[in-house]
Amino acid sequence: MYAVIRTGGKQYRVQEGDVLRVEKLNSEIGQEVVFEDVLLVGEGDAIKVGSDIAEGSVKAVVTEQARDKKVVIFKKRRRKNYRLTKGHRQSFTAVKIGAIGG
Repeated sequence: MYAVIRTGGKQYRVQEGDVLRVEKLNSEIGQEVVFEDVLLVGEGDAIKVGSDIAEGSVKAVVTEQARDKKVVIFKKRRRKNYRLTKGHRQSFTAVKIGAIGG
């Protein structure tokens, strides 16, 4: 059984047992999170979409709260003695998918 969920403005296809990195959630490690914005639930050839899964939900457990690798932003304008270096580290939450209901 698999599902398509939406969190953090992105959509993810998940199955039971998957470990997934999503945008940062305000949850502690070991806490259970419920994703209620389920777009699709499928099992084999049977697919439920829209109002068929109005009460669908996906339960997951938070396994990690961390920050990703640094992305370096470097800007340069040639012959103008202009150089600018910035960095960015995105925060994420790793979750392990448990039960898929719907």
